[in-house]
Amino acid sequence: MPALPPERPDRPARDRPSAQTRIQTLTDPMSPFPAQALCRALELARAEPGAGDPLPPFWHRMYFLEARARGALGPDGHPATGPEIGNIAGAARPRRMWAGGRLTVHGDLPLGRPAVKTSTVAEVAEKSGRTGPMTFVTVRHEVSGADGPALTEEQDIVYRENPGPDAPPRKPQPAPCDETCARTWTCDSTVLFRYSALTFNGHKIHYDLDYATRVENYPGLVVHGPLLATLLLELAGEFGPVGDFSYRLTAPVFADEGFAVCAKETDAGLALWVRGADGRLAAEAAATGEGSGNGADAPPSRA
Repeated sequence: MPALPPERPDRPARDRPSAQTRIQTLTDPMSPFPAQALCRALELARAEPGAGDPLPPFWHRMYFLEARARGALGPDGHPATGPEIGNIAGAARPRRMWAGGRLTVHGDLPLGRPAVKTSTVAEVAEKSGRTGPMTFVTVRHEVSGADGPALTEEQDIVYRENPGPDAPPRKPQPAPCDETCARTWTCDSTVLFRYSALTFNGHKIHYDLDYATRVENYPGLVVHGPLLATLLLELAGEFGPVGDFSYRLTAPVFADEGFAVCAKETDAGLALWVRGADGRLAAEAAATGEGSGNGADAPPSRA
């Protein structure tokens, strides 16, 4: 799923349903394999977690998966109708994009022991931007494991029309360059394919170059928004355990493009961002929790 483009339309108050609409409850045995496979796919400098070990923050995105039949998919590889759509008229627009979200960690989510995720539609908002009407949907996911509540995630999804072939290019926002810690990454097509497989994400922009360039008019395969969020949290975790994390995706990152995941300590915790090869801001985030913003020495830069 691509990042939300850096549009800044007027933001009317969101519709807040008087009662949240439960859309899905899923259980998962929490096999260690997906977590171990991600460590190898990204060649992460961490010990591979095993049974009984806590799942790192945001890695739950590889669990609680729903396998739709091929006939239930749309032309972009996404499910033609998602559980978050319900009766939301604007969610029928063809382009579904991951805009950002928030994560609060309540406790450990141990591998090898069953867990439950309950999802609800929390907010819906109709907005208008440079490319026309958009529908923002916030889905709240609450995950509980063997030891009780583990995390709450709010996922912001935007539905919009596909841009026309003559749509003017977007002017990217420049990223900061004052980081005190950075990690450089390049995700090739193999990494993107393997992450798509681990998350059962069928969106073709991540693995089908012809579709990505000819249908959705991207210059290359698109790096997954939640993968960028995972890399931001990996860097945040080097400063200490993360309790709260929020992020906003502002521009796509593409396969084979070198990009930097950056951080600096502030009075409020950690400021984090992703900087593309041309200096554009691809994502911005903030993290707080034990070890964040406490004056501890930052890890050395590898940028």
